[in-house]
Amino acid sequence: MSIVIGDALPDLALPASGGSTIELKKAYKGKKLVVYFYPKDNTPGCTLEGQEFTRLYAEFQKAGADIVGVSKDSVRAHDNFCSKFGFPFALLSDADETLCNAFGAIVEKSLYGRKYMGIDRSTFLFDAKGKLVRQWRSVKVKGHAEEVLAAVQAL
Repeated sequence: MSIVIGDALPDLALPASGGSTIELKKAYKGKKLVVYFYPKDNTPGCTLEGQEFTRLYAEFQKAGADIVGVSKDSVRAHDNFCSKFGFPFALLSDADETLCNAFGAIVEKSLYGRKYMGIDRSTFLFDAKGKLVRQWRSVKVKGHAEEVLAAVQAL
């Protein structure tokens, strides 16, 4: 199953950086929300993506949006990642792939000819009513945060 445009934000709760549990629908009710999936903490592309969203975070907030990042890493790994790079938004730990599967973010990947299942770098934008209005799949990091911000500002 994969979320499609017009679908509601899944009503799921996940452990998050900072030791909290975030109930997506409840925590972000009435706010635009950017949910971005990334493969792994402390890797070059994932670090750059987090830094780009951090650099523009005040603009996202001004536009009425919040951001959450999602990977299969542990809360402890997320806490270290956030601390090291100063991410101002929550990182959700989806170790059992519940949220990843709801978004269709687990795909077959290939590295040096070896096939495996992993997170497809992807981003989803929900409006203030909690409906999916835009999605980006197989994201290239460079310029992506700016593109997402422009979509948020256009809502």
